[in-house]
Amino acid sequence: MTAPSGRKALSILKDWHPDVVLTDIKMPDIDGLTLLKEVKEFDPTISVIIMTGYATIEFAVRALKDGAYDFFEKPFEIKKITHAVSHCLERTRLLRENQRLHQKLKNHGEFHGLIGKSEKLAQALDLISRVADTDVTVLIRGESGTGKELAAQALHAMSSRAPHRMITVNCPALPEQILESELFGYMKGAFTGATRNKQGLFLAANGSTILLDEIADIPISVQTKLLRVLQEKEIRPLGQNQSIKIDVRVIASTNQDLETKIEKGLFREDLFYRLNVVTIEMPALREIPEDIPLIAQHFLNLYAAEYGRERMSFAKETLSHLINRQWKGNVRELQNVIKRSVLLTTGSTIFPRDIPSKHTDDNNCRLIPSMSHLSYKEAKQEILSIFSKTYISEALKACNGNVTAAATRCGLERQALQRLMRRYGLRSVDFRYPKE
Repeated sequence: MTAPSGRKALSILKDWHPDVVLTDIKMPDIDGLTLLKEVKEFDPTISVIIMTGYATIEFAVRALKDGAYDFFEKPFEIKKITHAVSHCLERTRLLRENQRLHQKLKNHGEFHGLIGKSEKLAQALDLISRVADTDVTVLIRGESGTGKELAAQALHAMSSRAPHRMITVNCPALPEQILESELFGYMKGAFTGATRNKQGLFLAANGSTILLDEIADIPISVQTKLLRVLQEKEIRPLGQNQSIKIDVRVIASTNQDLETKIEKGLFREDLFYRLNVVTIEMPALREIPEDIPLIAQHFLNLYAAEYGRERMSFAKETLSHLINRQWKGNVRELQNVIKRSVLLTTGSTIFPRDIPSKHTDDNNCRLIPSMSHLSYKEAKQEILSIFSKTYISEALKACNGNVTAAATRCGLERQALQRLMRRYGLRSVDFRYPKE
């Protein structure tokens, strides 16, 4: 489309969304620089090419600084213009696709907790973005605690299947016989105890996504039936002669070496190739140390708000300590460490001494550090101190920092609770909810 002036061009923009604008600098009403500014404010993804005469070269250079893609001095060759426009079309397409994906991520919790700017994580997130809105089968690999389930959630959330609930199957948690009936369902009378028809998880995921978490632990007999589902796109419930067509996007995850399991005859090679259409590798925390401060700050913000301690921050040396520490449990371990630190740190700044010991049970929400260097009496006192700080902190949080209410909750006199608070450096103000 063409426009006789800059203002006319702006009016056209409101009704017609171009990919590229090719404009002169000197025009009857507003000049090309003003038009460029207006176009960028309207939609920064639109690519703008400036045409200029010799006398306005300095304005064209200024236009490049203001965001123009390129400028051409008159007279110019049509071939060069068309070449530049083709590049602009591709640039605009990429910018809008990137904008669309970022908006989806924003609407779904910024990649569902996958936080970081490292190259390895960026590669994983880029692959997620590119295959999310397809039906391709994806295998997510990585150590325990690297965010494999979060990656699966992102794949689902960014797909056209997002309106439907994603079904997650914890494969190791189910015995072989139960796993088969849970996945494929069964008919009444199929076996002893089958008193009614049961819909399997694959059928429940029809039109949506199913995540087979830790698929390496699926027994061979179930692997065979799963292979048929991937090949034929159909299931056959136990006790039924006819197959049922399904439309399910399959995502699998594992922290095990599938190639080794194939060599040992524990995993079907043909199933592996069916699952391994696209592989997403989630990096271990030791591979992305530059992301540790970002992830730690995210969890600090999260738990400081949860426990009413919004003014908390890390000391500079604490971040160095976190970066240099070995994280066998990866992001999950880091998350637990930050949660405990927020809960147990007495002041508003977290120092390295406030970071829990490495010898902490990841499945226990209480901090139990290694105490082999202490006497029995000293260790007992340390455990009592940890318990007291945790217990009183939770009581104060539950009562919005109201000491009287917290004392009643604990079955203590107000003065007794205040003495304990002074002993362990707890302040009621740190547990009050922020005012609206």
